[in-house]
Amino acid sequence: MQEILDSVIVGAGPSGLSASIYASRYKLNHVVLGSTPGGQMQSIHMLENWPGDISISGYDLISRMVDHVKHYGIEIKNEMVMSVEKNGDVFNVRTSSGLYKARTVIMAMGSEYCKLNIPGEKELVGRGVSYCATCDAMFFRNKVVSVVGGGNSAAVTALTLADHASKVYIIHRGEKLMSEAVWIDKLRNNDKIEIISGTSVIEIKGEGKVEKLVLDKPYNDKTFLETDGIFVAVGTTPGVTLAKGLGVKMDEASYIITNPDQSTNIEGIFAAGDITTGSDKFRQVITAAAEGAIAANGVHKLLKSR
Repeated sequence: MQEILDSVIVGAGPSGLSASIYASRYKLNHVVLGSTPGGQMQSIHMLENWPGDISISGYDLISRMVDHVKHYGIEIKNEMVMSVEKNGDVFNVRTSSGLYKARTVIMAMGSEYCKLNIPGEKELVGRGVSYCATCDAMFFRNKVVSVVGGGNSAAVTALTLADHASKVYIIHRGEKLMSEAVWIDKLRNNDKIEIISGTSVIEIKGEGKVEKLVLDKPYNDKTFLETDGIFVAVGTTPGVTLAKGLGVKMDEASYIITNPDQSTNIEGIFAAGDITTGSDKFRQVITAAAEGAIAANGVHKLLKSR
C-alpha cells in the first residue's frame, strides 16, 4: 500500500520552502514539488528588504532557503504537478513522474509577472529590466527610469521610483491612464514623472544593461527613449489552475481566498504566497515566507484535531 503523507507542498518558492521548514519542525511527513526552486526570486537582482541581510541577491537567498529545507532531510523533487484530486480525506497528487497521496496539500505555486514579450526583455532581466519597484527602486537612485503600464500598479511603481530616481517616464498604450483618480493626481503633481500616452515599447536595447527603449511612434521627434531601467507593471497571473479544478474559491482576479490559518474552502487544502488574497495583497518575499509558515501551522493543527 502506498504511503500517505501528511502533506504535499506544491511550489518551491519562498512560501513553499518556508512551509517545508515549519512542517519539518512539526515532524510532518511531507514532500516539496517544484520544477523551479525560487520562482520569481531567481530574477531578483538584489533584495535590500529581507530582515537580517542588508543586501542579498535573490539567487543567494533562495539557495540558503533550499539548504535549510534539505537540512531537515527533505528532498525538493523536480516534478511538475499535473492534477490534484480529492478522494475522501486523502488527496491524490499526480505529477509528471508519478502519484503522491497526502492528507493535506499546501498550494504555493506563486504568480508570474505579465511580460511584454519583446526583444531584449528576457536578456536584460536583472540588468535594468525589473518587475518589482519595492525590490529594486533603490538601485536607480538619481537615474532615469521608465515604467510600462497604465493601471494602479504602474502608478504605484512610478511613485515609488520617484522617491529615488531623477526622472520617471510612464509609457502606456492607451490615451488615458486606467489608474484610480487619486493616483493620477499624485502622478501629475510629481515633477519627476512624465507620462507618455498612446505609445508602446517594442524593444529594449543595451550592451549588458538597459540603455534605451525603442518606441512604436516618435516621442519628442525620436523613436527611442534613453533610460537606465524599465519596470514592467502590467499585472500578474496567479498559478491557480490546480486550485480551480478542485473548486477552491477565488476572488474576481483569480487569487485564492484564504482564512487566517491559510486554509481554503476545501478542507485539507491550504494556500500560501502570491496566489492568495492574504497579507493585504502585499506580495513580497517576506509575506510569502510568512504565509508558508502559517500554512504549515494550519496543517499541523488540522491533523492534530483529527
